[in-house]
Amino acid sequence: MFLNPVRHITFDALDPYKTAEFWSAVTGYPIHPDDVEGDDEILLEPGQPGAPGLLFIRVPDAKSVKNRVHLDIQPPSGTRDETVLRLIGLGARIVDDRRAEDGVMGWVVLADPEGNELCIERGAAERGLL
Repeated sequence: MFLNPVRHITFDALDPYKTAEFWSAVTGYPIHPDDVEGDDEILLEPGQPGAPGLLFIRVPDAKSVKNRVHLDIQPPSGTRDETVLRLIGLGARIVDDRRAEDGVMGWVVLADPEGNELCIERGAAERGLL
């Protein structure tokens, strides 16, 4: 049996709960039932054995430079472009649009409400893999 050595992917946040709510909407991972608004640490649990959770930890300073690591998100349903619009509605903003003119290839770089980057790619169904 393979055990994934990555337990959590951790984000610094001024408001861990609000940032976790955004990422919960992105990933579908629920906020841990023991975590509440105002806590200094908020965990999103993936619900899949061996998959890392997303952990949001309160820090006193705002993000100031580009992330050195980011998550690439593949929509489990719907399209890349629908997902981009949905996340903008939740407070994300476009940082860089790398979609090709044909609308088929490429991705969109977004920033969450605290400025953490993420890329939205085309989902497996959109790429004809399902």
